[in-house]
Amino acid sequence: MKVVHERCAGLDVHKDIVVACARTIEGSKVKRALKRFSTTTTGLLELSDWLAAAGVTHVVMESTGVYWKPVWHVLDGHFELLLANAGHVRNIPGRKSDQKDAEWLAELLAHGLVRSSFVPPQPIQELRDLTRTRKQLTREVVQHVQRIQRVLEDANIKLASVLTDILGATGRRILVALIAGESDPERLADQVRRPLKASRATLVEALQGRVTDHHRFLLDQHLKMIQSLEQRIAAFTSRIEAVLEPFREAAERLTTIPGISDRAAQILIAETGIDMGQFPTAGHLLSWTGLCPRLEESAGKKHSTRLRKGAPWLKPVLVQCAWAAVRCKNTYLRSQFMRLRARQGGKKAIVAVAASILNSAYYILRDQVDYKELGADHFVRRNKDQVAERLARRLKQLGYEVQIRKAA
Repeated sequence: MKVVHERCAGLDVHKDIVVACARTIEGSKVKRALKRFSTTTTGLLELSDWLAAAGVTHVVMESTGVYWKPVWHVLDGHFELLLANAGHVRNIPGRKSDQKDAEWLAELLAHGLVRSSFVPPQPIQELRDLTRTRKQLTREVVQHVQRIQRVLEDANIKLASVLTDILGATGRRILVALIAGESDPERLADQVRRPLKASRATLVEALQGRVTDHHRFLLDQHLKMIQSLEQRIAAFTSRIEAVLEPFREAAERLTTIPGISDRAAQILIAETGIDMGQFPTAGHLLSWTGLCPRLEESAGKKHSTRLRKGAPWLKPVLVQCAWAAVRCKNTYLRSQFMRLRARQGGKKAIVAVAASILNSAYYILRDQVDYKELGADHFVRRNKDQVAERLARRLKQLGYEVQIRKAA
């Protein structure tokens, strides 16, 4: 097999140690040198010096949790680094050890059989850490809201049956009153400042329950946790706005796509970066994100076309943006959704819209242009003759004679 990199190395990275294998070619012989290093800064600097002394030019390591990041930061700028997906570089079963893993990685790299994972530059990595942490904090808020709901149900307070958001302004006033010891449903109903869909009698009936000191304590603690988390989320949002400043123009361009909000644009930039040179085509980006069907065929039969796994922090956001986009009338994305839903169902149609959004984002970031709306009649304008023939066939099926003639 052809050798692509004559002087390379494979690293098997763990929490406390790194096992390195330097694979070099001296004349016609292949030499392999193995050595263990500590993952402390001193140990990683020794690793860098050892690789440089061996004349190594390319280094590969597996993406094991977060343990690869310190190694990457120390070696970056000194060698050509590749980050390999652990699922793509598995060794032969029965040959599992740290030394064998390092040798296997070096062998794969030497023959050009390692496909590097996407590692964004440092500013994008910082933005990614911020957006992901904010998302986790938001999920924690949702969890505490669900716990408050369970406490209210245990006390037979049907607040969620009359309010869309129990943590809205009205809901919070009622919760504060409950925590303060108020149990009269009439007085609790007086906390409503705006008209509700439910009548006052229905509201009073929903607030009739059995609230104990135990319930009040739980509500008080969950509400305080939510308030604290909301303060932390606000701090993260402020920090994200500051870190996003160098990419502000790109983020504003992305918001021209229907369904893409400011927060969605922040997440998209944090997950993909703004340099689309990492992805040769838009199809590569769609595949990396997991928005294209897998290819699983054997004996001429397709066994599965389910979506492949990928980009768990980005794919759900794009699907949410797709649902927002299809609510915008007179747009290409809504027309695409309605067209595909009739044939393939809503789930596949919404994934196709999410893929179209990401496809547009790719060209917007690559070419630095705004989104161009194709219009709701794009498919009709593109295939006028086909549309006319289809409508004519439908009329004939209904028993009418049809003659198609183009207008002057």
